[in-house]
Amino acid sequence: MAASMELSCWGGGWGLPSVHSESLVVLAYAKFSGAPLKVSIIDNTWRGPRGDVPILTTEDSIVSKPEKILNFLRKQKFNADYELSAKQGADTLAYIALLEEKLLPGVLHTFWVENDNYFTVTKPWFASRIPFPLSLILPGRMSRGALNRILLTRGGPPLYHVQDVEAQIYRDAKECLNLLSNRLGTSQFFFGDTPSTLDAYVFGFLAPLYKVRFPKVHLQEHLKQLPNLCRLCDDILDSYFRHGAGGISPAGQEVDANLQKLTQLVNKESNLIEKMDGNLRQSPQLLPRKLPTLKLTPAEEESNSSRLLSP
Repeated sequence: MAASMELSCWGGGWGLPSVHSESLVVLAYAKFSGAPLKVSIIDNTWRGPRGDVPILTTEDSIVSKPEKILNFLRKQKFNADYELSAKQGADTLAYIALLEEKLLPGVLHTFWVENDNYFTVTKPWFASRIPFPLSLILPGRMSRGALNRILLTRGGPPLYHVQDVEAQIYRDAKECLNLLSNRLGTSQFFFGDTPSTLDAYVFGFLAPLYKVRFPKVHLQEHLKQLPNLCRLCDDILDSYFRHGAGGISPAGQEVDANLQKLTQLVNKESNLIEKMDGNLRQSPQLLPRKLPTLKLTPAEEESNSSRLLSP
């Protein structure tokens, strides 16, 4: 009997079991390999036992990062790649490296750096799932982390700032999407009729980009022009993350009509705090009041002096 395994990850929305790419990678691989994971939706990464989500916890191990979690599952005999040849295994590693180098910066920019997307979609969604007052702090920290990750991989000379690298980011992302589309062709999955690690990574990176409703859809529009990649995402959702007529599992339920209310609520809280801070800074500061000095009469001064001079 397999040991109990619990996966901590961000929750779902827009018909997805999770809106977080790295969590989706692990969730999809677990479905492909038959790994019996207990999924635990967490509020924020600070509540995880260690590291960033997703986090896999067993009786004697805590594993974070998708590549380490997938390796751990393989050691537990949950292997989605057992039918792959050595060449296909090498191709898998090469395409995963391509995804992380070329596509990931574009996905991070779309979610966390593009202002319209961040303030109307990403920030309200994550803030609504984080307890106050951390909801006012953590999304901004995650945005800065995404920006730093982009600049780390794409901010070398002569491109140092995100404004300089934005055009290059989207060129690389579109090129990566085109390569993936050509590689997939008309096949159901990347290596035939059975999904593998590469399908889990592609699904994890593309599904949020495909499904989340953004006001700025620069990269999303290009993805939707590649129907075989969209079909791959839809097929995986339909085959592995739906449960009968009830539709998507509870972790993937989302009422998009509430997003505007969440946006207004989060922005109202932020604006209120900023207004209070501004009022405090602009309010007139009262100077310390000078106490009046009591003046002694000549008789009192003489009496006081005689007391001081007397032995």
